[in-house]
Amino acid sequence: MQALKTFASDNNAGTHPDILRAINLCNSGHAIGYGDDQYTDMALKKFNDHFGDEIDVYFVYGGTGANVLGLKAITHPYNSIICADTAHINVDECGAPEKFTGCKIQTIPSGNGKIAPSQIKSLLHGFGFPHHSQPKVISITQPTELGTIYTVEEIKDIAELAHNHGLLLHMDGARISNAAAYLKANLKDITVDAGVDVLSFGGTKNGMMFGEAVIFFNKTLSIDFKYIRKQGMQLHSKMRFISAQFEAMLTNDLWLLNAQRSNSLAQVLAKEISQIPRVKITQPVQINAIFSIIPAEVIKPLQKEYFFYVWDENKNEVRWMTSFDTEESDIFKFVNTLKKYLS
Repeated sequence: MQALKTFASDNNAGTHPDILRAINLCNSGHAIGYGDDQYTDMALKKFNDHFGDEIDVYFVYGGTGANVLGLKAITHPYNSIICADTAHINVDECGAPEKFTGCKIQTIPSGNGKIAPSQIKSLLHGFGFPHHSQPKVISITQPTELGTIYTVEEIKDIAELAHNHGLLLHMDGARISNAAAYLKANLKDITVDAGVDVLSFGGTKNGMMFGEAVIFFNKTLSIDFKYIRKQGMQLHSKMRFISAQFEAMLTNDLWLLNAQRSNSLAQVLAKEISQIPRVKITQPVQINAIFSIIPAEVIKPLQKEYFFYVWDENKNEVRWMTSFDTEESDIFKFVNTLKKYLS
């Protein structure tokens, strides 16, 4: 039975056939656990191909684990982490960053999900003062929770500000492949070459079954991470089943092709709904996410047929997302259903 494809999240999509094949191929015989296997070696070499040799890469289960443990490795409990008010680490991780790092999260209001150096500067004070949390990390999401993109120059400007004040730049890259596809840039250009110190590299939202990576672009920052990962319950015993997926994802540009497809289908959906008078798109459609305001009375009936999330109940703003496995026919069916409820 084939289930209806919805537009709630790219997390709801299945697993890409090439990824499933990779899992199946490594499911033969035994392999040493906890990452001491040939599949992990091959995957790590693929990361070197994309990001260079001077990196440390660690695989974890999911995005929250990647963000929380990456931040924990580069902070002390007396530090503060600066991010947008819409950031996943502030809104959607159930307080895990505060709980496991002990840090204070300081947020900056953002209408489009992005933060700028001029806003960040207002929080860069109290250094050396024992009564204040000490600023240590600026965390940005690329692309943002609102589907918007930092340009390479914007990332460099934030990185320069961070480093000039002795801070580090963390990037939540749960959808980093979609950002690279939009910018027509390689992964290295928009991360390490732009000044990022630690990256959460997403796989699950782009066609993997499970698995994310924490990448340190300065190896001195990751000295104790093998212990932090274990204590943080993110060390997978059968590591080959994450590693094989990443090896496949980073081969023959599968990461890019999947992201390009989901991005392009969002453009198709945006074009179709932009022609409907009672639907208002609220953010630039740059990746595979569309934010729209629709009449309140159609939300629940439409959700019963095509589940999706309400982003802002006060404004009747909803989020629709495409995935690597979305088809144009799925979009036209959805749009026709939306028109039915709006008629």
